[in-house]
Amino acid sequence: MPRKYSKASSRKVGRALHEMKRGELRSGGSGQQVKRKYSKKASATVERAMKKRKAGTLKSGRSGRKVKSRKQAIAIGLSEARRAGKKVPKKPGSS
Repeated sequence: MPRKYSKASSRKVGRALHEMKRGELRSGGSGQQVKRKYSKKASATVERAMKKRKAGTLKSGRSGRKVKSRKQAIAIGLSEARRAGKKVPKKPGSS
């Protein structure tokens, strides 16, 4: 079965999720620490969405179909966190 995504992009996504979940801060080039991009509450919302997907109870908004994709589950969790007013960066491409 052919791969949908390259190994490098999968690693980047995995690393970003790991850092977000652990609450680690990336240090800048001069040794300074950078502020968190996602709040702990936002991470908890994404984690909850992932657990619902794993259990098979996460549904997409309009159509109500079951979510099978990991990336879609993350997107749903982030969107719920945004709606709740938690600290999450803006969606790419939106101004």
